[in-house]
Amino acid sequence: MRNWITRAETSADIPAIRDINLAAFETSQEADLVDALRADSAWIEGLSLVSLDESESPAGYALLTRCHIGETPALCLGPVAVRPEQHGNGVGTAVVRAALAAAKRMGEHYVVVLGHPTYYPRFGFSRASAYGIGLTIDVPDEALMALTLDTDHPLPGGTVHYAAPFGI
Repeated sequence: MRNWITRAETSADIPAIRDINLAAFETSQEADLVDALRADSAWIEGLSLVSLDESESPAGYALLTRCHIGETPALCLGPVAVRPEQHGNGVGTAVVRAALAAAKRMGEHYVVVLGHPTYYPRFGFSRASAYGIGLTIDVPDEALMALTLDTDHPLPGGTVHYAAPFGI
């Protein structure tokens, strides 16, 4: 596995990030979501990250935006996207690890993700329901996961409230 270069997005990356999301998902929903989140108060500068390929073009993407667990500020991870030709090369792992590290450096404590239950545990995520964390919509229990970035701050229980563009 190679060492990927990761960094916060720049304005020049925005078209490439949209292309990554369009290539990674079956519909434009995730790409449109990223665009909507950029204009939302949930957006946090420095928590939209890319992994760069050999030509220094974005190949992977991870976004953390503000959400709340009950009344407690937290972050939502997603979307996470990788160009299909880069799957299995560690680009997604690199960009997610970089995003979580950036959040921790910013003093954030909690992250939730709604995603593949076999992928996200490698980053320390575990079933959110074990902490009394849930959603207002029905999702498979194993798909909603949570992580504390600081063991001095145990995960709070409560309902996750996403930014408005998520529609949840």
